[in-house]
Amino acid sequence: MADAASRLTTLAEELLGGPLPVRLRAWDGSEAGPAGGPVLIVRDRRALRRMIWKPGELGLARAWVAGEIDVEGDLYAALDRLSGHLWERGEESRSLLDSARDPRLRAAARALLRLAGPLPPPKPPAEEIRGRSGSRHTRRRDRQAISHHYDVGNDFYALVLGPSMVYSCAYWTEDGTLEEAQRDKLDLIARKLNLKEGDRLLDVGCGWGSMALHAAREYGAKVVGITLSREQAAFARKRIAEEGLTDRIEIRVQDYRDVADGPYDAVSSIGMAEHVGETRYREYADTLYGLLRPGGRLLNHQISRRPEPDEAAYEIDPFIDAYVFPDGELAPMGRTLSTLEDAGFEVRDVEAIREHYALTLRRWVANLERDWDRAVRLTSPGRARIWRLYMAASAVSFERNRIGVNQFLAVRTAESGRSGTALRPRVWDERKD
Repeated sequence: MADAASRLTTLAEELLGGPLPVRLRAWDGSEAGPAGGPVLIVRDRRALRRMIWKPGELGLARAWVAGEIDVEGDLYAALDRLSGHLWERGEESRSLLDSARDPRLRAAARALLRLAGPLPPPKPPAEEIRGRSGSRHTRRRDRQAISHHYDVGNDFYALVLGPSMVYSCAYWTEDGTLEEAQRDKLDLIARKLNLKEGDRLLDVGCGWGSMALHAAREYGAKVVGITLSREQAAFARKRIAEEGLTDRIEIRVQDYRDVADGPYDAVSSIGMAEHVGETRYREYADTLYGLLRPGGRLLNHQISRRPEPDEAAYEIDPFIDAYVFPDGELAPMGRTLSTLEDAGFEVRDVEAIREHYALTLRRWVANLERDWDRAVRLTSPGRARIWRLYMAASAVSFERNRIGVNQFLAVRTAESGRSGTALRPRVWDERKD
């Protein structure tokens, strides 16, 4: 009988319709496939049972989180090679046998079932979100989604993000550090918003308070930061108190739909709109428009996806939905811009910075890998594996232009037509000393 790696490689290539781009090592120690690159390790046959019953990304994700599959060597190279074969094949609701109509593929699927061992598949890992109720993007369900993602321990996030505690794309120079790049991003946003002493800033999705602190400390703004994460809010309030800025910053655990104390001079929304959802995005834009004074500015910093040939076919990424950002949705850049305009905003500037996010994610992965044992102690082996895979795969997606990130500067232009924007508006290109 052939070794497990050779059998598995043959069956996988039959089912996928092409050669595996990485070497494979099976649970019996056997290896097959191209040498000299990353190795995909299948530690346990349980991984096959997961992938048979949940073909595509979710089955693979469950096996990864459970530690049943792993990568030896360059994780980024492995993900890049595998993405077109496995990670982007989409989710199937039926078993592999039901979905394979070709007799040749059905035979390969049966052979894979025999190799996988006794069925049914194992239970999903404990880190997979459960118990979601109601329609997407209701207040209750949004609170559940935010809690799943953010309330996993501030110490864990500090390990990954570093001292800045900024969980969004940094703004890089050729030789800058992560902390410098995050500071530069916050300052870029403050300059785009034209913040001045005494301005009221609403920071939607304020995270651990970094933007609020920067705006108050460096520009004298009075800031209201809102988040649905109680752990984030507690951490932010502690930082603010330590810096003696409680008279300038208020942190609320509050839904954006419940903010009613406008008008504000400026609104920052940094990595928040991805949580809003397509069905709510116009409501979100309308709400922020209504909270600004005439002439007030919005800086919306948001991940985008490439447009689909058939937009109705877009589906939330199953791995990210189950393990990272439940109910998170990405929109093409053009749709975001149109929605802002439909809400009444005048969009004055759009800056694409996707390469910056790839650099940021690689630094976060390096932080995680450098202190791996502590990360596992702070959360769980599965949670640490989720974050390593999610951030590394996202870095590859940004590098390959599968997803992007953009900053939209929009103004609630006054009825007179005055936007308050300079004739040469990119004054923010000149860094603040």
